Amino acid sequence: MADGVQLHVHDPDPRAIFDLHSLRPNTRLQRYFRSHGYGCTENRCFEDVMRACADRPEQWIDEDMVQAYTGLHHLGHARSVETWQGGGLIGGIYGVQLGRAFFGESMFSRKPNASKAAFFHLAEQLRAEGYLLFDTQYINAHTRSLGAIEIPRKEFRQRLAEALAPV
Repeated sequence: MADGVQLHVHDPDPRAIFDLHSLRPNTRLQRYFRSHGYGCTENRCFEDVMRACADRPEQWIDEDMVQAYTGLHHLGHARSVETWQGGGLIGGIYGVQLGRAFFGESMFSRKPNASKAAFFHLAEQLRAEGYLLFDTQYINAHTRSLGAIEIPRKEFRQRLAEALAPV
């Protein structure tokens, strides 16, 4: 603890991750994205994505977190993917990136499947950039529906070490 700030590290066992090699939207979902005019961008409005993720009844993203993660984003250690429809921000996802590991933090959707469009766009980009790990910490019904799997902590730490190793 320095200057009254506490650092909390989550290290659950088991750990939930996404297998980057198998993450692809099915044909029906791809058709939905196209027919509804969904388009994705990256890092266009990181702070807006965070604030939209925070705008929910059970709020765990506070102003200190927004400022800290926005600072990480400016340093190149956090990224966002935004989903747009007709010029409006309708969905997104953000997280932290270190080495070849991405740690998904939160996502939001203002229209059906908008967060899924951002999620699958992100997965495609991570694959293209050679990422080895896409972490989601805990599994829940939504992450499971996107393809999350659980692995033992020991295996997660091995994968993390590989993803953080110099290329």
